[in-house]
Amino acid sequence: MAKNKSVYVCQNCGAEAAKWVGKCPACGEWNTYVEEIVRKENSTKNGFLVHDEAKKNKPICIDEVEISDEVRNDTGDGEFNRVLGGGIVPGSLTLIGGEPGIGKSTLILQIVLNIRNKRTLYISGEESTRQLKLRADRLSNSSNPNCFIVSETSLEQIFVHIQNIKPDLVVIDSIQTISTEMAESSPGSVTQVRECSAAILKYAKESGVPVILIGHINKDGHIAGPKVLEHIVDTVLQFEGDQHYMYRILRSIKNRFGSTAELGIYEMRQNGLREVCNPSELLLSDNHDGLSGTAIGVAIEGVRPFLIEVQSLVSTAAYGTPQRSATGFDIRRLNMLLAVLEKRIGFKLAQKDVYLNIAGGLRINDPALDLSIICAILSSNMDIAIDNKCCLTGEIGLSGEIRPVNRIEQRISEAEKLGFKKIIIPEFKHIDPSKFGIEIIFAKKVEEAFKNLFG
Repeated sequence: MAKNKSVYVCQNCGAEAAKWVGKCPACGEWNTYVEEIVRKENSTKNGFLVHDEAKKNKPICIDEVEISDEVRNDTGDGEFNRVLGGGIVPGSLTLIGGEPGIGKSTLILQIVLNIRNKRTLYISGEESTRQLKLRADRLSNSSNPNCFIVSETSLEQIFVHIQNIKPDLVVIDSIQTISTEMAESSPGSVTQVRECSAAILKYAKESGVPVILIGHINKDGHIAGPKVLEHIVDTVLQFEGDQHYMYRILRSIKNRFGSTAELGIYEMRQNGLREVCNPSELLLSDNHDGLSGTAIGVAIEGVRPFLIEVQSLVSTAAYGTPQRSATGFDIRRLNMLLAVLEKRIGFKLAQKDVYLNIAGGLRINDPALDLSIICAILSSNMDIAIDNKCCLTGEIGLSGEIRPVNRIEQRISEAEKLGFKKIIIPEFKHIDPSKFGIEIIFAKKVEEAFKNLFG
């Protein structure tokens, strides 16, 4: 009989210790060590759970390796394909995480139902088959004869279902609910997630069948479980958004087969998630004409330019300490921009509350939005409206200069396509304004941009 060994494992980072400790020496968290039983047995007869000793690799010269272009599988979802880099790569392991109730399961089930020329297997450890059917009926396209669903939490039984169905795509919702007999800890623990994900990875690489894992996140916003889970998978996607808004963003954090700068935008509806092919038209509103504190910025996420509305409110501080609040933007960068306004340009905002909001519930990281943000703040402070046919783009330096941004021609073309009359950009020597049907205004300093906007 195999001898069992007891170890203590940190549920935050996965560090192991021979005895219980209060503070984890690896990650510094308190009271995260839990006793787990590790069975010391060498099982070689459990299908995909063990390595086949007969299949051994030998080193070969790198020049002898034959490669070919990967044929990606089309998911029928343009936004999902864009984030993955063109589709699902055979044998890849994709992890998607997000807040509870944000729509992860709805998105993946909708994609599975859209794939009609492939046999798919959706394994749910959280919902029954009846619940999955009710969810599918709410979607606009719920009929697919090649889609199979099962409610299962045992990893060994999951591989039995896979051998019987022989699917072309496997979805596991979620990895934190799956457990294996190889570890005696509870589902969702570090040991269980590590063992199950390693076995699924081995199956995907040996069979060439792509697997999509849905993962929970912890209170810090990171994927729950050991960090090794994010290391071993090929792609990590983050599905984010505010539940009070209709828009959702699918962002690529790690991608071995494509760019990590891509994102997909969806609109949550009663019948599922709808792809937003042109986000600029949806993120701009026409009801801010004549109102101060609003500016239109041109941002780029991935390879897609889009215009977004920046809203700001500046008011006298009601209490001794002025308030600084930002929604959809980094608060530390906002404080830096306010310091530039006060030090370099001379606007006294130290005793005023400043509130900033990126319309639509999106979170933007593009530094080219800096110019539109400080112009919106100044517009609210002076109570002077900015022309609604003018947009801005540019990064602000600490000395008050407007720094160049990448892909400026794409930004100008997007503004021209949406009917804007003029755009304020940093100074570029290679830009020919005659090529565009929009008035291009160059500005080196923030003061020059202010003069063009407010006179």
